[in-house]
Amino acid sequence: MIPDFLRAAGAAGLPAGEQSDGPEVQVAIYDTPLASPRVVSVPAADFHQFVGDLAARTYNYSRERGGRIPFTVIREVIENLIHAYFTGAVISILDGGNTIRVSDQGPGIADKTRAVLPGFTTATPVLRRFIKGVGSGLPVAKETLDLLGGALTIEDNLARGTVITLRLAPEGARPLPGPRGDSVPRRFDLTPRQKKILLLIAELGAAGPSEVAKALEISQSTAYRELQLLAGAGLVAIKRSGKRTLTEEGIASLDTVFVS
Repeated sequence: MIPDFLRAAGAAGLPAGEQSDGPEVQVAIYDTPLASPRVVSVPAADFHQFVGDLAARTYNYSRERGGRIPFTVIREVIENLIHAYFTGAVISILDGGNTIRVSDQGPGIADKTRAVLPGFTTATPVLRRFIKGVGSGLPVAKETLDLLGGALTIEDNLARGTVITLRLAPEGARPLPGPRGDSVPRRFDLTPRQKKILLLIAELGAAGPSEVAKALEISQSTAYRELQLLAGAGLVAIKRSGKRTLTEEGIASLDTVFVS
């Protein structure tokens, strides 16, 4: 039976012969390049529970193998599968968890360049009942990986649909050793606003989206998005209270990220 969220989103309106009994996303975990992958099936139910469970499993399988792709990046890309009604969706985890490939057999993405630009969205009013639909998912995912020295690519699938690949080089996961074996903080290409946020957190010790928004005179949603990007870059951590603090890498990087 098709899950209620897909029926409401219009899955029953797919071309004739392409309806299914509901999506069941396959997660393929490649422990070694030469061995066949272990495959785990995740059936759909409630949309948000389904996406959350699928993102959590993918993140955990990746982390267990040494991958560092942030959870927020994985969730944004998996949530994007609703545009394809999760048709033929397969998530592959490769390269020690540092490559995650999300493929589907949906209608595809015609304009791949615009798809990663803020504000571009193809979400229908019905789809917006389940996702934000403001064109922020893929751009946030791409920008987060860019900050980490990784990459997000979008390609056509072989027959139909889309393949989104998330990559993060293992050697970029830690600061490079200095001449005497000391850690050298990585340089980050941060915006002026992100630099101000880091400095604010350093001054206050901890700050949440509302405090950042008030101090920088920006909207709370913008403050939240910037904090998510900084968290994805490993520069801030989220406390149980919801406030953000600088990580060890964030503290060590203060001397370099503010160099003009």
